Amino acid sequence: MKTLFLSVTLLALAIGLVGCGQAGSNANSMNHNSMMKNSNSSMNMNGIDHNSMPMNSDSRADHSEMKSSPNAASQPYDLQFIDTMTGHHQGAIDMAKTALMKSQNAELKTFAQKIIDDQNKEIAQMKEWREKWYAGKPAGMNMEMPGMGDSMKMMTGDGMKMMETATGSDFDLLFLDMMIPHHAGATVMAKEALTKAEHPELKTLANQIIKEQEAEIRLMTEWKAKWGNK
Repeated sequence: MKTLFLSVTLLALAIGLVGCGQAGSNANSMNHNSMMKNSNSSMNMNGIDHNSMPMNSDSRADHSEMKSSPNAASQPYDLQFIDTMTGHHQGAIDMAKTALMKSQNAELKTFAQKIIDDQNKEIAQMKEWREKWYAGKPAGMNMEMPGMGDSMKMMTGDGMKMMETATGSDFDLLFLDMMIPHHAGATVMAKEALTKAEHPELKTLANQIIKEQEAEIRLMTEWKAKWGNK
């Protein structure tokens, strides 16, 4: 009886050890799978980062590395205009977002929000047209389009860094110094589109850009004279 009891006990112990080993193996397998999943997620995240426009520490687009798309000049003019003006508008939006965070001037903050709202709406419209007219076409951003390169110079230099460090009225005046030529560049591009665009919808948008941004340039010029004399 003692021998039988001992055999049963040893058998139960052996079964328990095997079960624990399997559980440990499963646990290790689950952890490994989980780690692989997390690793893949990180890889996907990195892939997204590598394929998107460079970002600075504040998660805004880094325009210092903005450049023309490969063979952009060979793309249809309307596609070049859409992609280039979209990038140009994004630059204005990024500056305006900085103004919302840093400016203490209520007029300027209201103006910055208007820029964000208006130009986001125009970007959405241009993207809709792009999908309708040029689905599957490669990017056509052309930094050589009249008005594009010159108006982005301060943003591709130290301008954005200066905006990050400037405060008070110095920031407000710097914002105007950067946004006025940026708006002027948009009007130059838009005026060319009036003669070169194929789609009447783009010509209508170009007229809208000219009218609105020239009015805003006049307003900013008035503010610059007024605030600069304080």
